[in-house]
Amino acid sequence: MASIESEVDALYQKPLNEFTPARNALAKTLSGADAARVRKLPKPTVVPWAVNQLYWHARPLYDRLRAAGERLRAAQIAALKGRSADLRGATETQRKAVADAVRKTSELAGHAGSHPNADELTRTLEALSLAPELAEEPGRLTRPLQPAGFEALAGVPIRATPPDERPPKEGPARSNVRGARVQVVREGGARAEREAKERQTRELAERRRAEAELHRAEATLARATATQAQARAALERADAQVAVAERAVADARRAVKT
Repeated sequence: MASIESEVDALYQKPLNEFTPARNALAKTLSGADAARVRKLPKPTVVPWAVNQLYWHARPLYDRLRAAGERLRAAQIAALKGRSADLRGATETQRKAVADAVRKTSELAGHAGSHPNADELTRTLEALSLAPELAEEPGRLTRPLQPAGFEALAGVPIRATPPDERPPKEGPARSNVRGARVQVVREGGARAEREAKERQTRELAERRRAEAELHRAEATLARATATQAQARAALERADAQVAVAERAVADARRAVKT
């Protein structure tokens, strides 16, 4: 079984256009349930295939991306619970990890002749960073991911206001008045708590939208930078070819003169 798993891992490391023939060839070497399972392995689309290359060929960066997302998620949860948290620092660290991952993933994909969409790649890496659990095994992604919204933090209790102190025993009339007042205070506190939660939700949503825009801009810049580097390399090769051709022409002219 370990050998089969290694062979399956190897499928997701190959250039994308080699996946299907390599999968079919592997299935032919197997039998029974193993063969059937391998034949059903879905071919990744471009973006998840590129992210797989980050996992297989730049594991430290992949691990940093996941760790940064985990720290940011923990900071968000702590803030919602009213505990001290360096939310800004965690956000900046995670943002940089995503940007670095986008650049490296684009580079790895480019070496294999693939060019994933920058926005879709950024969204997938963002989602990969923040997801508590992955639906597919690391290194074997087959479809793009979408970043979870604020609902990913659903169920996290918001810091509760301290309960009102129990009123002392009093006469029925005064007790009823005090009880009504306490009820009003409690309802006001609950309303304030709901409003605070809604405000935190809006602020986090706005921050995440701004971060997503920044990630997309950085991904576009990274892709443009990679294209520029490729163009420079092509220009250098062309210059070298021109120099060789010029020397050949000069040699030929000298030969003609002699």
